[in-house]
Amino acid sequence: MQDFLSNILRWSTVTSLIDILVVWYVVYRLIMLVRGTKAVQLLKGVFVIVAIKVVSLILQLHTVGYMVDMIITWSVPAMVIIFQPEIRRGLEHLGRGSVLPWTRTDEHQQEERLVKELDKAIQYMSKRRIGALITIQQNTGLEDYIETGIPIDADVSGELLINIFIPNTPLHDGAVIIRDNRIAVAAAYLPLSESSLIPKELGTRHRAAVGISEVTDALTVVISEETGGVTVTTNNHLIRDLTRTDYLKLFKAQLIPQDTEKQNRFQTFFSDLKRKGGTKR
Repeated sequence: MQDFLSNILRWSTVTSLIDILVVWYVVYRLIMLVRGTKAVQLLKGVFVIVAIKVVSLILQLHTVGYMVDMIITWSVPAMVIIFQPEIRRGLEHLGRGSVLPWTRTDEHQQEERLVKELDKAIQYMSKRRIGALITIQQNTGLEDYIETGIPIDADVSGELLINIFIPNTPLHDGAVIIRDNRIAVAAAYLPLSESSLIPKELGTRHRAAVGISEVTDALTVVISEETGGVTVTTNNHLIRDLTRTDYLKLFKAQLIPQDTEKQNRFQTFFSDLKRKGGTKR
């Protein structure tokens, strides 16, 4: 028994366990980085090539195996080029230290500031009926849509958001995308939903907000030009005509808590809102 325990607790066993955990964590972070981007489709192609290679080894298909080997050999530099945006984003995350546990307090403060600045902008634009479309990235990456916009890379402030959406200015059309508590781009294009459940009186901004909620977990805010009403979409839910109290509760439920709490808090908020009749499709 002692020999068995000593074998388990040997330093080589401990280092092997650490090695496995590190690799698992790196793979997990890479998967989270490429979610919602074109890289997901490319990764599927990589898995198909690997599967073909395995089958060729089992069935002794030498010509197929040789062709797959050539593809794999030349794909390494190609992968670096293709995945350049995701690699850059991962290094930026690492440089900011956002993967480290002791940065959570700072992130919490940034998220609270984000909610405050969003509230400032929404109140101003809603009262003056200035149309706006603001998308906030959550877990799913929005790189495909960020590429369609005009780079801003600025701290989120109510004044900047208001200036972006002032009518007849170069950036007021399209969506502002907020990533990592910063305004990444303005005038971005979002996918339009084809759902027949969207009320006919809602325009392109609302369809774009629903469209992005169908393919990602982003939280999107729409301010109507006609009514000044505030609409929020997330996880394929369209929540219309929110009061200031309601949208602040939703922001705090979705943006401020830790990932493990977000879904439960949102479901509680959404259920309460449905009972009050505050959500429409």
